[in-house]
Amino acid sequence: MRSISFAQAINEALSEAMRQDERVICYGLGVDDPKGVFGTTLGLQEKFGDHRVFDMPTAENAMTGVAIGASLNGIRPVMTHQRLDFFLLAMDQLVNNAAKWHYMFGGRRSVPITIRLILGRGWGQGPTHSQNLQAWFAHIPGLKVVMPTTAEDAKGLLLSSIFDENPVVFLEHRWLHNVQGHVPEGDFRIPIGKAHVVREGADVTIVSMSYMTIEALHAMEFLEKNGVSCELVDLRTVSPLDWDTVFNSVKKTGRLLALDTGSATGSVAGEIVARVSMGLWSSLKQAPRRLAMPDFPEPTSPALTQGFHVRAEHIAREVAEMLGKAIDHGQIAAQRKHPHDVPGNWFNGPF
Repeated sequence: MRSISFAQAINEALSEAMRQDERVICYGLGVDDPKGVFGTTLGLQEKFGDHRVFDMPTAENAMTGVAIGASLNGIRPVMTHQRLDFFLLAMDQLVNNAAKWHYMFGGRRSVPITIRLILGRGWGQGPTHSQNLQAWFAHIPGLKVVMPTTAEDAKGLLLSSIFDENPVVFLEHRWLHNVQGHVPEGDFRIPIGKAHVVREGADVTIVSMSYMTIEALHAMEFLEKNGVSCELVDLRTVSPLDWDTVFNSVKKTGRLLALDTGSATGSVAGEIVARVSMGLWSSLKQAPRRLAMPDFPEPTSPALTQGFHVRAEHIAREVAEMLGKAIDHGQIAAQRKHPHDVPGNWFNGPF
């Protein structure tokens, strides 16, 4: 199977959806720019015309209302924002209109909108351009919230999102756009709400999402060399969340470490810890743990960012503590030449 990048997979999904259904449109700030939103929308306007692929005014709330009106009249809009933070201006339309429509009209009408939001950190963009607010979106009844990690998942889940009958918030971490992976050609879909067991293991269940899955994999490679076997569950979707897969894994290992790219309080990781504690108390060998960002705005300066984010070494340290093992996790940090806003020498991505 051919290998393409996460960004190319997004582009393929958009192209395939627009080829299949002329009702699919794609608009947002920068979709027709030379860089095409990290390369994800390149060539679409040339292929499908500026009546289906176009830029928009800097009026997020109004343009979301346009998408809702269009979707109620048979259009399937894909609305793209280069930063999740910019979309916060449209929360009224999303929460009070798009998410509620299907419920308020007894299931007879729906709003099939896909809203692509780029999140994550990089370039020292700080408090207002690096927020990971998936828990906020997941808290809203009526919304589906998707967070792919691999190129394969990006294409398969985006196609499923576009053809879903209700609104989907599709969150792309910008450190993933250059990740390469095997991706099927043509119409390839992955069901929304189904987690993926990335690796099987016996000692600890690690539940992760989006970019944190990359850090988890890096930590697991190091832990495996030290005799620790971890099972990794990549959620792929945080609403609806695949509780069966999470529960089955924890029943097997008896231990849970939940990872999150957002702030700790009110996080998806916190919800996972709560549900597992309530539902699997007798299966647990010890109290579940979570690793998430501090409850502070994202810093900008190198002096602060160095110690702010959850890294592979922190995951390895937490797992080692859970198992009562002494492991020199500092070896992982030593692999990074650039501690400020860069994943590591082992990773390639747009920073």
